[in-house]
Amino acid sequence: MGRLEQIKAMKKERDIQSLLDGAYSILENPIAMFDTNYSLIAYTDVVTDDPIWNELISTGTFSKETQEAFANTNFTYSVTTADKIVILKSDDLAYDRVHAYVFNRKRIKVAQLVMVECNTSLTADDIVAFNALADKITSKIRDDEHYTEFGDAYLSSLITRILDGEIRDTRVYAAHIKILYEGFESYFLHLAVIELRQGNAQNGGLEHVRDLLMEKNKSCKFAIYSGYIVMVMASKHIDFDVKHFLSKNRNLFEQFDLYAGVSSCFENLYELLEYYVEAVAALKVGRENKTSQRVALYGSIV
Repeated sequence: MGRLEQIKAMKKERDIQSLLDGAYSILENPIAMFDTNYSLIAYTDVVTDDPIWNELISTGTFSKETQEAFANTNFTYSVTTADKIVILKSDDLAYDRVHAYVFNRKRIKVAQLVMVECNTSLTADDIVAFNALADKITSKIRDDEHYTEFGDAYLSSLITRILDGEIRDTRVYAAHIKILYEGFESYFLHLAVIELRQGNAQNGGLEHVRDLLMEKNKSCKFAIYSGYIVMVMASKHIDFDVKHFLSKNRNLFEQFDLYAGVSSCFENLYELLEYYVEAVAALKVGRENKTSQRVALYGSIV
């Protein structure tokens, strides 16, 4: 039985650690899984002389210096632009390695698998088998609420970190921002801030309303920031359709007495703060004018 067939034959019911251990016995090279915050999830307990592997295993993550080194050697770019699997080769590495993404049921990238070529040379069959391992783990976590919630929380944290000015280096954070962009490619972006006027604490407040909006607007990305629900939206048209947006969410807006401000069109997520400011300005003018607009577009009222 070949390595691919052996990987496929491993029982999906095994936990992630057992799957990695089983894959190590087949592929003979150490394997680790870490989430998109670079936090270690599981790994094969193998001693190597690879400094990057040793850092991940000993500290549970990669340091900022290591992340910057990944960016400087284009590793971050290579992983970011890969559809799923990528082989990293460089004189800066003690050993070559192969990376693959793991997805949750919403198709959000929530983790990476890495295998280090330090025991035996990687063959084409090994790469195919490693890819099958990523598929098996993706299938395993599909119904795991932790990874579903982690994916949504991760997107929310990215929006918040951009607005706070924490995410600036386009090289270091390229992989992070690419995950936020996914589903938005070839679209025009708008940012909305939504205000819950009455609080409605008995109904769960902002978090509850955000969750209801997420159910109705599944392609959008959400965060709660400075007392507002922040909603990043994509459209095939440069002009934002206020009537369509309001009709889709009218019941929620009326039930919870919501008001929204929507920014002008943009493309660069690194500039999110600029468009957040626009959306807040539109919200304030829209709710205070005589018509009490539920949804106000920045360019049309400011």
